[in-house]
Amino acid sequence: MKKFTLLKCLLVMQAFFFMACEPEPMVLFPEATPVAHNFLIDSNGDYFEDFENVSKTSYAGANVTFNDGEWYFEDALIGGLSGDSKNGAKSVRMRYNGVITMGYDLPDGIKTVSLRYAKYNRDSQTSFELYYSTDAGATWTKGGDEIHVKKTNLETANFSINVQGNVRLEIRKTDGKSDRLNIDDIIVQSNPITETETLVNITEDYESGSKRSYAAGIVSLPSGDWYLEEALIGSLDNDRKTGLKSVRIRDYGILQMNYDVVGATSVSLSHALYGTDGSSSWELQASTDGGVNWSKIGNTVSTSSTILETINFSVNYSENVRFRLLKLSGSGDRINIDDFVIGGTQDTESDTGGGTAEEPIQFGEVHLTMGNPSNALTDITIPNNYLLKKEEYVMSYSRDKGTANWVSWHLDESWRGNASRQNDFREDNTLPSSWYKVNETDYRYSGFDRGHLCPSADRTISVEANSNTFFMTNMMPQAPNNNRNVWASLESYCRSLLSEGYELYIISGGYGVGGDGSEGYAEYIANGKVTVPSNTWKVIMVLPVGDDDVNRVTTNTQVIAVDIPNSQNVSSDWTQYSTSVDDIEILTGNDFFNLVPDHIEDVIEDNIYIL
Repeated sequence: MKKFTLLKCLLVMQAFFFMACEPEPMVLFPEATPVAHNFLIDSNGDYFEDFENVSKTSYAGANVTFNDGEWYFEDALIGGLSGDSKNGAKSVRMRYNGVITMGYDLPDGIKTVSLRYAKYNRDSQTSFELYYSTDAGATWTKGGDEIHVKKTNLETANFSINVQGNVRLEIRKTDGKSDRLNIDDIIVQSNPITETETLVNITEDYESGSKRSYAAGIVSLPSGDWYLEEALIGSLDNDRKTGLKSVRIRDYGILQMNYDVVGATSVSLSHALYGTDGSSSWELQASTDGGVNWSKIGNTVSTSSTILETINFSVNYSENVRFRLLKLSGSGDRINIDDFVIGGTQDTESDTGGGTAEEPIQFGEVHLTMGNPSNALTDITIPNNYLLKKEEYVMSYSRDKGTANWVSWHLDESWRGNASRQNDFREDNTLPSSWYKVNETDYRYSGFDRGHLCPSADRTISVEANSNTFFMTNMMPQAPNNNRNVWASLESYCRSLLSEGYELYIISGGYGVGGDGSEGYAEYIANGKVTVPSNTWKVIMVLPVGDDDVNRVTTNTQVIAVDIPNSQNVSSDWTQYSTSVDDIEILTGNDFFNLVPDHIEDVIEDNIYIL
């Protein structure tokens, strides 16, 4: 009854406003005081738009006036033809890189968004993304995964946004093709700020931390765990600090929160040059998905003073968020960072600063969606099953073998872009400092290739992502004919599945001792520091693109497994080496896809893939 009463009141108010005055003209991105609107609501009290009571018959860019405000349409129109998929008489039709943008804010935030979508008529499949803005359209944040549109019947997409305050929406067609798309029935569940939420500031002054080397590592601090790469806690005379310590960052270093806070309205920090070093540039970034994706905040900052200066960033987050600082100039000049303050976070009894509540999602977790095959841990006391996580892949590393036991990675179109092959083979300084780090020259003159486990071509979304496949921890000694022919052929086949609407979970490695390279048989290279495997193997799960991946695996899900001799005398046809996942498990001692229910796992791992 309460929601019904609210609906009646809003409808009466809407009618009153329509009779009392003419609507004021709207600008697309208002900078003045927000204009009040008479929002349409459904029977649940949620904002909705069904596009029924408007008209736009051309694709030319223009504002479209709705009852509750204006939307801007570019390469989009209101369609009412028989080929338009719709619930009612009309829906939005978009083509090329079409976009529809709300020109006004919803004042009570957004918890969730649902909308209906379909292909137009007989057009080919297409795609779109949802974005939201909390600063009147000045900047936009992606609100979930890209949606692939394959059917002519309306389907429903749901997005979890969880922002409070003023917010507006935008829908972007993403493939740039002439194939058209219909959008209908947008429903927004509000997310109002409750009176019980008390906002506090969280300050980290780095006084209680200790880290004396630039090697990548985790530092436990009162606010939570921080990840430092090419960075340390400095206390020398040349370190600029307000107390006894501050963070010192060199080259392309990172200072990153490894925990979330609940909401934020501001970030401030102090920065200065270390000693007499030259100027350096850096930027602040934020992540709302546990460190998987990051977005830049504000402008790039240049540090040029030897006296600590405070810089303030205005932000507007109501959901879980974490921050990091990336140094952008790698000339060797160093900077100090101190007194990192996050303003306007929610004060809760269970979590006063992060790091003590629910275990945060670490970057790289997507690559372990189907399980951790050897239960590897990031524990220096387990040197031959050491869990090493990158954003691009995750591995179990063996200190004694000098190679990974396995490397696991997720592959879909989002990992692919236009970045070129970097070829910057290098040692991995994220390994414990006391371990030998295989370097780029250790394979030289051995007769074996530096063979990628996670391929370079699987990570072309950015230069950084591609570069990170060239750590020597991601290499194993491969016979050239193995690496360049049969192995490359399977890698190419995997990437070809992406254009057919699939995503893949891939795990790769080697087993045994001794291979046949271009210089003959060898069991070890690099003066015994790197073991040459006798065989190379790979297991691959193939899923249609979608969400909730573990729960979508069925007994019909295709898996590929290969066991290939590490030899010059191999065929280029990878299918000749097909086997079952069960057989690879016996040979390696791993348990693949162990998060899939057992009755399904038992079936798919027993099958042998036939092309």
